[in-house]
Amino acid sequence: MTTTPTALLAMGPGIADRLFTPVQRARLTALVDTDPALVAHRLTGPTPEAARALAGAELLITCWGAPPLTADVLAAAPRLRAVVHAAGSVKHHITPACWERGIQVTSAAGANALPVAEYTLAAILFAGKNVLPAARRYRELRVPHDWRVELAGHGNYRRCVGIVGASRIGRRVIELLRPFDLDVLLFDPYVDAGAAARLGAEKVELAELCARSRIVSVHAPELPATRHLIGAAQLAAMADGATLINTSRGSLIDGEALLPELVSGRLNAVLDVTEPEVPSAGSPLYDLPNVLLTPHVAGSLGDEIHRLADFALEEIARYAQGLPFADPVTPQDLARMA
Repeated sequence: MTTTPTALLAMGPGIADRLFTPVQRARLTALVDTDPALVAHRLTGPTPEAARALAGAELLITCWGAPPLTADVLAAAPRLRAVVHAAGSVKHHITPACWERGIQVTSAAGANALPVAEYTLAAILFAGKNVLPAARRYRELRVPHDWRVELAGHGNYRRCVGIVGASRIGRRVIELLRPFDLDVLLFDPYVDAGAAARLGAEKVELAELCARSRIVSVHAPELPATRHLIGAAQLAAMADGATLINTSRGSLIDGEALLPELVSGRLNAVLDVTEPEVPSAGSPLYDLPNVLLTPHVAGSLGDEIHRLADFALEEIARYAQGLPFADPVTPQDLARMA
């Protein structure tokens, strides 16, 4: 039997306006009893309107900038039963109090993985062809040149690519690489050789992956155990001219160890994330010719965020029909989430 749960939107300023198209907003109001114009930016000391909506909400719809669901917030939301997160990681707002209360949680992490994997695929193929350095050289030379000789050591035939982490994104990258004549290595301590082979990769240890791969792409979650997973030893193992790609979290790479390798020109890098999130204004990363630095844009942006809204709407529809979420999040999943 289909019901119409009462819901409240809780996310950062301006997010809801970008998240839903008019058609999606109309579907939202058909699925749940909510005021789509009322968006709670905070749940600790909320506005009177948000406080009333929170007290009656059975369902919370969250996205980037969602306020933490602390024990005090949950005490003010006695009817709350589920959280639908129209974005990736829930680590920033789902607290232990939610699990203790038995709140159901779902996340659009799978949907958000798609554009990150697409960005990574483009970065891998461009790195294999040495496209960015070649473009810069072309800009400098501006004359006929024998590019086949200069780029003789490059290309995407039988190139070895190393994937660090069989996360949703890592698995999707491996899937996207299948049509290409590339050899894919995988490091993930939780994936055995058989599972890696079924994904389309060869399971190896991290040291071997770094030594054999011309391109290393990082997709592991941010955990205490993964901090500086790629450090001085791993970077030193990478071949001259190899490319390091990071679309995960900046903390997974030892930035102090990486910078000298980039400044010397021995390694190349595509960095969508860094530590700190925004490098200092004087950082060499902005100007190094062998570095492509982007401002954390690999994930959903522009019209891609409507995919997240579609996912959330499908999960809300399942909840309203009394069905389990298609992509639930459990406390155990947090160890594998970014």
